[in-house]
Amino acid sequence: MSQPIRSILVPTDGSEGAEIGARRGVDLAASIGADLHVLSAVDIRETEPPLSNLSADDKLEQEQLLEEQAERAVDTVVRLARSHISGRITTTVEQRTPVRAITDYADTHDIDLIVMGTHGRSDLEQVLLGSVAEKTLRTSSVPVVTVPPSADIEEVGEAVYDDILLPTDGSEGSEAAVELALAWADVYDATLHTLYSVDTSRFAGVDERSQIHDALEETGREALETVRERARESGVSVAGNIGNGPAARVIRSYSEEHDIDMVVMGTHGRSGVKRYLIGSVTETVVRTADIPICCVPMEEL
Repeated sequence: MSQPIRSILVPTDGSEGAEIGARRGVDLAASIGADLHVLSAVDIRETEPPLSNLSADDKLEQEQLLEEQAERAVDTVVRLARSHISGRITTTVEQRTPVRAITDYADTHDIDLIVMGTHGRSDLEQVLLGSVAEKTLRTSSVPVVTVPPSADIEEVGEAVYDDILLPTDGSEGSEAAVELALAWADVYDATLHTLYSVDTSRFAGVDERSQIHDALEETGREALETVRERARESGVSVAGNIGNGPAARVIRSYSEEHDIDMVVMGTHGRSGVKRYLIGSVTETVVRTADIPICCVPMEEL
């Protein structure tokens, strides 16, 4: 299978959460020989006190301090990467809002994958995504790997991807997620687990609930068989399973029971509303995950 990940973008603000994401990003780039791009954005709107309240000289001094801070954050990732990366390492510090800097950079430089920690300097609570990570997921046109604090690795080369989970809803737009999951499993010689959730909770009280369950289960079997066929063609070991219950809960339970190392899933499927909104299932999985989640924008039909 051709390698679809040739360039990886690691955003950083120098926080512990960002460094956790950076270690995963460097590890992946080292494993597959991808080029590494390291970006830090200086957001002058987030200063305290606001720059608008400062004199011209103090404002200039504060901006310089912020840029130096961003440069140190980038240098920290570069020092980590130098002895491991065989591809090019490109660094950038921009004075822009972080989300716009990340998404525009990814589009401009043909980035294939963004890897970032879920908890940066703007975090509120452990159960919530950092606002930058969340907004990046909502607007990115390329896959984004979110790395929670619990998925930290101490050294590059320690990341393990023996078991990868691909949830599917059978939608035609999920092709990109299937392709990336298969490529990842191929690179790491991993077992690909594919999972379909039969959720009839929204049909509570409906007389035909059992028939609906059977119809959904049949759709699930067809969806799993499609992935199995693709996996066999690619020489990837695959296990297909049907779960019962709300999809996010089924995905989390399956991940825990089968020691899943990475989940690869579309950012929205049949329940998606607009291009720039991640589906509720994906959002719930990412918010509660203790392993990396690779969110793949669904192909527009």
